[in-house]
Amino acid sequence: MVPPRPCVHLEWPGKGPDPADPGPTPALEVARPGHPACMLIQGDNLHALRALRARAPSSFALVYLDPPFFTKRQHHLVRRQLDRASGEIIRGVVPAFDDRWEGLDQYLSALRARLVVARDLVTPDGSLVVHVDPKTSHYVKVLGDEVFGPDCFASEIIWRYRRWPSKTPNFQRVHDVLLRYVRDATVAPRFRQLYEPLAPSTIATWGDRRQRAVVDDLGRRRRSSTVEEATPGTPLGDVWEIGIVAPVARERTGYPTQKPEALLSRLLEACTHPGDLVLDPCAGSGTTLVVATKLGRRVVGIDESAAALEITRRRLRGLGVHPLEERVVFRTRALAG
Repeated sequence: MVPPRPCVHLEWPGKGPDPADPGPTPALEVARPGHPACMLIQGDNLHALRALRARAPSSFALVYLDPPFFTKRQHHLVRRQLDRASGEIIRGVVPAFDDRWEGLDQYLSALRARLVVARDLVTPDGSLVVHVDPKTSHYVKVLGDEVFGPDCFASEIIWRYRRWPSKTPNFQRVHDVLLRYVRDATVAPRFRQLYEPLAPSTIATWGDRRQRAVVDDLGRRRRSSTVEEATPGTPLGDVWEIGIVAPVARERTGYPTQKPEALLSRLLEACTHPGDLVLDPCAGSGTTLVVATKLGRRVVGIDESAAALEITRRRLRGLGVHPLEERVVFRTRALAG
């Protein structure tokens, strides 16, 4: 008899078992016709995820979840426009999303509910990546082990960036954490190896040719040699140096938590193939949808913020894409007669 797989549990006050889907069944209906390969859903992402699970389970090669970071504050969208009369730039601020919680327990409960449903949307060879910061990454890691199983943990990616320094008696925080889980540890994952440039010292010693290890009869590496084939570079590691979206960058939207296109491009190129389905349950400024469209992936984004949805529409229109838009609706279950 095969012993049961060891389980990992993260406990907090008020945590219960996975709840049954409460109340009316969420569904999706078309709000605005558009390109079927790019879909935008307006509504609470937990309801939208449940509706997608009923419609298309195990369909997404990658789910990228960039939830609120437990910052305990309201975040705002900065809008700038030219005043034609004065020629001055007018700065306006509107609410973007609320990241205030009663406590860490409420935050973890909300995130867990979404991870449980999102897991069922991933293909057997697909991945889910949850993007958090160091304040909560250790909790989310254990939570992910619980939801997916420890064997399904694939990698912890450190996104390192430079930003304007803050006045704090501490080391500057200059990284986020991306935790990648596969749906099924027994299935070969969908993954494409990416490369980064060789170090100058390596080029000085070996040039740009691929190296080959020379081993002895015991399998111990004794030396290296080179072959005629050019090397593609060094296999990409799990620390990514990618700049944040600078205030003067052309891709800047004013959305408070906008992620750079370069970050999403790397993730999609490594974990998906052209034509694959990608899901972003916290679409925000629409970076995932923009990058997926550019890379020839099909994509679904979810957000309930009207400001976020309008930014996403504008960015997609800049690519000549008008997304198919749906909204969450509720249909009561028919009573047995």
